Amino acid sequence: MTERVIRIATRASDLALWQAEYCGRVLGRPYELVKVKTKADADLTLSLKALSGQGVFVKEVQQAVLDGFADLAVHSAKDLPTQQLDSLVLAAIFERSDPRDALVGTKFPSLPKGARVGTSAPRRQAMLRRLRPDLEFVDIRGNIQTRLEKGRGLDAIVVAKAALDRLGLSEMISYVFEPEELCPQVGQGALAVECRSTDIELVGWLAAKCDAGAFAAVTAERALLAQLGSGCSIPVGAYASQVEGELSLYGIVASPSGETTIEASGSGDDPEILGLEVGNNLLEQGALRLLG
Repeated sequence: MTERVIRIATRASDLALWQAEYCGRVLGRPYELVKVKTKADADLTLSLKALSGQGVFVKEVQQAVLDGFADLAVHSAKDLPTQQLDSLVLAAIFERSDPRDALVGTKFPSLPKGARVGTSAPRRQAMLRRLRPDLEFVDIRGNIQTRLEKGRGLDAIVVAKAALDRLGLSEMISYVFEPEELCPQVGQGALAVECRSTDIELVGWLAAKCDAGAFAAVTAERALLAQLGSGCSIPVGAYASQVEGELSLYGIVASPSGETTIEASGSGDDPEILGLEVGNNLLEQGALRLLG
């Protein structure tokens, strides 16, 4: 019998293709890529705020699986809406790369007063304003290469460290932000793999390759975000990690100006419950007021 060839749906950027190829290698079975163009890729004039909550970075990729053109979809976990589609299952999170944000350009401590920094993410803008209220932010969107090109003439740009690492561009990094400085986006650095819930064979193959620690961390972060009911247009950060054998979760909500922040943390064994508890803590402190 001919061995099954797994069709992997992916966006067509260099980073997305790297991630899809990585998924195929981890799965260890014959595969082919199904390249999908998303609305977010086609129209770079749309802001992250305009795109938020719509799953525009993943919707068309998911649809390729639902329509039977592909068997599984690979996403950056940070792009995946917290509301799961009924017909798809989040079957695996692979080993997580470094979730921190990085600076390309002038080192952060050396940025001059009023420096122009490229990033479209409200989370990055708000939390950097908390550290440096004098900074001027310039909206830049697009794939990594596009953002690096747009960043020429700026003092620096902010990019996910994992993206630069995966594309072999680590030498461009001038500064890496610790989570207490610039808390990562929910799921940042992790790859999420979805497939049809009825594809029992593939669900089993993916489950066998899932990284339990990464899955727990991302589950806790996503549960926190779901509790807040927000997306990538809102300044929310979350970071889960193993501390002395126990899952620890830190969450932060900031006002757009960065002047006001609300923080909460906790630890526990059940990632879903942990995320709900830390999310509730943020809400009890008035996070909804900042979330608008």
